[in-house]
Amino acid sequence: MMYVDLVAILALLEFVVFATLCGRARGRYQVLAPATSGHPMFERYYRVQMNTLELLIIVLPGLYIAARYWNPLWCAFFGAVYLIGRIVYFRAYIKEPKSRSLGYALSAGPALILLLAPLVGMVRTLSGL
Repeated sequence: MMYVDLVAILALLEFVVFATLCGRARGRYQVLAPATSGHPMFERYYRVQMNTLELLIIVLPGLYIAARYWNPLWCAFFGAVYLIGRIVYFRAYIKEPKSRSLGYALSAGPALILLLAPLVGMVRTLSGL
């Protein structure tokens, strides 16, 4: 479970970094709070932050619940792919939003796996497989 915990902590730290970068972009592009739109570059940083938050609320509970039914190393592996996917997504989205597909797939895919894996594990447990 240590690796599951490590991935969870890294996911939270990654979100803190994205939030910090978004805050810096707010200052750099002079988008005054509470505005969430204005300069297109700020909006890119903001969307990365928000999209990461949207996935994070799926990944973290899924990661821990999946680790109850499956090998925690596999769960940590999918969590690590999610982390890499977020970095790929961030870099692509900031450069050119239309190029974000690979990063999104590398993030959303593992999130979906970590969400569905516990359900499969529960069915396996209930059916005695």
